[in-house]
Amino acid sequence: MQKVRTAIIGQGRSGRDIHVAALKLMPEMYEIVAIVDPIEIRRRRAQEELRCDVYESHRALFKRKDLDLVINATPSHLHYPVTLEVLKKGYNCLCEKPLAKKAREVDRLIAASQQSGRMLAIFQQSRFAPYFEKVREVIASGVLGRIVQISIAFNGFARRWDWQTLREFNGGNLLNTGPHPLDQALVLFGDGMPKVLCRMDRANTYGDAEDYVKLLLWGEGHPVIDLEISSCCAYPCFTYNVQGTRGGMKGNTSGMEWKYYRPEEAAPQQLIREPIINPDGTPAYCREQLPWHTESWAVSKENADLFATISGRFYTMLYKRLTTGQPLEITPEQVRRQIAVIEECHKQNPHIYVPKKKAAQA
Repeated sequence: MQKVRTAIIGQGRSGRDIHVAALKLMPEMYEIVAIVDPIEIRRRRAQEELRCDVYESHRALFKRKDLDLVINATPSHLHYPVTLEVLKKGYNCLCEKPLAKKAREVDRLIAASQQSGRMLAIFQQSRFAPYFEKVREVIASGVLGRIVQISIAFNGFARRWDWQTLREFNGGNLLNTGPHPLDQALVLFGDGMPKVLCRMDRANTYGDAEDYVKLLLWGEGHPVIDLEISSCCAYPCFTYNVQGTRGGMKGNTSGMEWKYYRPEEAAPQQLIREPIINPDGTPAYCREQLPWHTESWAVSKENADLFATISGRFYTMLYKRLTTGQPLEITPEQVRRQIAVIEECHKQNPHIYVPKKKAAQA
C-alpha cells in the first residue's frame, strides 16, 4: 500500500495531539517524515518519538522533493500566509482551521492551488461526526416535514487566558471553535450565501476576542439556523434541536431522539372562524392528540471515540484524494462561504461589549 510521506508544521495542541496522534493510528497510509517547530524541546521530542527529520522553520521543507503532503498546524494567524507559501512552492497542503480570516484570502489560496496544480484541503473533520450524519439522515428522510429551524449549540462554561483569546492571533470562539458547527450549519442550510445576524460578547475570557457568539442564518427557502458558541453556559442541554412541520429532533454527540407524526394517520382538520366549544357549550381550546412515532439513536461502541472516528474518516478521505484522485468531500469553495460568514460576523461586532465590572477585574 502506498504511503503518503507527510510533513507537519507545528507541534502544539493541534499539530501533536491531533495530527500526529491521528496519523500514528494509520501507519499503513501515512508516514511522518518531517516535523517543524520553532521550539527546541518540541523538535527533540518529535525526533525521539517519531524518528523523523526536524526543522526550526517551515521554509527548510522547501528543499525537499519527497513530500506528498504538508500539514499546516501553525497558530491560527499563520494559517493563511504559511499555506500560501506551501502551495506556491508546489506542495499539497492540508490546513488547520480556521483557514483564513477574510474571504479574499481564501480566494488567493484557491488561485495558488490552481496555479500550482496542488491540492488545498482544510481539516473540517467534524463533517464526519456520527451525530451530524444522523441529523442529516433524519432530515433527508422527510419524516420531520419541512425544516423550519435548526438550533446548534457548542456551549459550555470555561474561563480561558491563552493566545487563542487574542484577536491579533485570530482567536475567539468564532474562529477557534466556530468552524466545526458553522461547517455543519452551512451544509444543513443548503446552497447559497445566507443572510447573517450576529451578536458577540466577552464573558469569561481574559483576552480581547469574543467567547460568546449568537449567530442567525436565514434565507428564502432555507431553514433558520440558530447557532450558539458560548463559554458562559453552565447548563448545556443539547447540541442539536431540529424543528419541523411534522416533528422534531434533539440530542448531543452521543445520542439523538426524534418524534414525528404521519399526516395520513392524523385526523383531518380545516380552518374555522367560529369559536370552538365543548359539547356542553363551554369555550374549548384548539387541541388534538397526534399519533406520535418516536425513534432514537446512540453512537456505536466503535465510534465512541469521537476524535479517532472523525480524524480517521477525514484522513481516509484525504488519502484517497492523494493516491487515487478521488474528489475532496470538503472543498475550499465550501470553506470560503464559512469564512465569508465569519467575516460578516466580525463586521457586525467591531467593538465587542465588555461590562464595566469585568473590565475593572481584568
